[in-house]
Amino acid sequence: MTTAVYPGSFDPIHSGHLDVIGRACQIFDRVVVGVLDNELKRYLFSAEERADLVRQSLPADTKIEVRHFSGLAVAFAVAEGAQVIVRGLRAVSDLDSEFQMALMNRRLEPKVDTVFLTTGLSNVYLSSSLLRDVCAHGGSIEGLVSPAVERALQQKLAPAAVRAG
Repeated sequence: MTTAVYPGSFDPIHSGHLDVIGRACQIFDRVVVGVLDNELKRYLFSAEERADLVRQSLPADTKIEVRHFSGLAVAFAVAEGAQVIVRGLRAVSDLDSEFQMALMNRRLEPKVDTVFLTTGLSNVYLSSSLLRDVCAHGGSIEGLVSPAVERALQQKLAPAAVRAG
């Protein structure tokens, strides 16, 4: 059985992430979505909230598990018994930093490989920070995130006038 981990901040999860998870499920027997809790980073949602939003955004699939973790993604992969770390790529600009991270992970744990999956063209421009910004300024993010994520973002970020109405 081949296990893959897909680590990320997912602050919040969006359709680009879901696309990568769906395709990872077609390739691997078990996919563990790892929600990173990095004490050096500021998040809009707590690790528990982000993990819950990931669960609410995913279809019911027994191959997908959601956990939050801190520390190195490669250590999380080893702890989960994974042979593969999945990383999503939107554009060529992502490749440089992702490639560097993959090589460091291979140095730290040679038995864990990194697989890059590109997101679908309809999701190439999406990022969690862009979606947070659009929502904070009253723009529509419908169809770019799950209904649960849309509600959660609106509760945390929507302009006061929109929340009051």
